Amino acid sequence: MTRIGFHASHEQISPRQLLADVQHAERAGFQMAMCSDHLAPWSERQGHSGYTWSWLGAALATTDLELGCVSAPGQRYHPVVHAQRIATLGQMFPGRFWVALGSGQNMNEHVTGDLWPRKEVRSQRLDECVDVIRRLLAGETVSHDGLVRVHEAQIWERADPVPPLLAPAITVESASRVAAWAEGLITLNQPIEVLRDLLAAYRDAGGTGPAALQVHLSWARTEEEAERIAHDQWRSNVFDEPVDSDTAQPAAFDIMSEHVGTGAVREAVRVSADLAQHVEWLQEYAELGFDDLYLHFVGQEQEEFIDVFAEHVLPQVLPGSGAGAG
Repeated sequence: MTRIGFHASHEQISPRQLLADVQHAERAGFQMAMCSDHLAPWSERQGHSGYTWSWLGAALATTDLELGCVSAPGQRYHPVVHAQRIATLGQMFPGRFWVALGSGQNMNEHVTGDLWPRKEVRSQRLDECVDVIRRLLAGETVSHDGLVRVHEAQIWERADPVPPLLAPAITVESASRVAAWAEGLITLNQPIEVLRDLLAAYRDAGGTGPAALQVHLSWARTEEEAERIAHDQWRSNVFDEPVDSDTAQPAAFDIMSEHVGTGAVREAVRVSADLAQHVEWLQEYAELGFDDLYLHFVGQEQEEFIDVFAEHVLPQVLPGSGAGAG
């Protein structure tokens, strides 16, 4: 049965408030949570970007939720340091933490001063990092010379069970490629036909584990307000490759998005004041075969969204869940 979780957006909300929000989401009836892992926001209007790994420790310690994050090893994060972080959270909170390993965006990685690689090189670097991290989590002593370099590394804390290594994928091609190593897939809301093909490509290539969907949405008491929130907060997030991965600064995203209209935002965000419409959209995603749906309300004030969706949306998508505002 499909589960519904809460997405904690570090780019938009301070870590202190976001911790209160995820605690609120658990009380209200959300079943799990995930978060982003950025050094910079997508826009100066968003204005935040706390350190995910500190926040995850606090969130896991103060809730009973399963939590995960999408993160990029290889440039800003050395894979050995990444493996130690993953193992530590896995050891402290058994069976409650996962990580999805991606190839990253220049906006978070350029700070090292290293060259931002071409897409195919980033993909190869990710494969190497996944192999290093997996071997370290299994207890091996690892040396590696390639796009990343590792010398006789060992992780002394062991997690049991080992946290799953999922893969984020936005395109059919990426879904097919990551199926070779992923223990689950996570993607973003896109047109239904794209999501159907993406899921099929992952499974056809041998991809195993759960399939998760992060659903960007905007809801308010009026359609105009829901649209205003989405346009204000998410118009700098509508760009595809290579713009979204290669652009280095939030200010550049703001300049590029100056002329982005509400129509383009609605292609990336499920915008509606009608709760029944949100139920219909989520049920459609569940019927496609997604095991987990993470709801990302793109506004910066989460309290009303959490309470209203817990009372009126979650019970419709999850019959018998007993979800309710807390």
